[in-house]
Amino acid sequence: MFVGHYAAALAAKAAQPKAPLWTYVLGCQLVDVGWSVLVMTGAERLSFDASLPGSALVLEHMPYTHSLPAAVLWAVAAGLLATWLLKLPRRAGTMVGLVVLSHWGLDFLVHRPDLELWFGGPKVGLGWWNHPVPEQALEMGLLAMGAAAWGWRRGLQGRAGWSAPLFVALLLGVQIAAMLTPSGGGPVSMGASALAVYLLIVAVAWAMDRAERRAR
Repeated sequence: MFVGHYAAALAAKAAQPKAPLWTYVLGCQLVDVGWSVLVMTGAERLSFDASLPGSALVLEHMPYTHSLPAAVLWAVAAGLLATWLLKLPRRAGTMVGLVVLSHWGLDFLVHRPDLELWFGGPKVGLGWWNHPVPEQALEMGLLAMGAAAWGWRRGLQGRAGWSAPLFVALLLGVQIAAMLTPSGGGPVSMGASALAVYLLIVAVAWAMDRAERRAR
């Protein structure tokens, strides 16, 4: 799952707007940010199988990011850091942590069984990746719902404008590019390209936050 994760970020921003958008955008993919780095270092492993339907990724070993206990630890750490370092209200910091944890739950829907229930434990995943059309419909539907909730909240706050639609269009554009780009290369190139995309989207969200602060 890629763009579907951002649905959690946008829905969280609608539910608890006191945290900056960039914290939610980073939070929803924080696990994959860590995964990208660990894949490049070889601490976590992947390969590619072009014969697979949908995603060609074979996620062989990723206990430090995508096991359930690891996801909980990432979520708790993110929530605490958001509260302490950014001086966010406790509820906003908690929401950031929940967005981080949502990554594992959404991955459970689409991944083949490669998510450990505990370190070294059985691996689970419902495998929607094996059904590309329904899986893409799921991601787009989730994003649409998250964007609708975010847009509604922005309307209540009097923040109409083109920035929000353009941000959603960016997410859709990156999703389409990912669908059209053949999978392959090595772990380093895969990790580096994924990390660059995640950080680019965070940077755009940060720029939106900054522009809206100036406008106020």
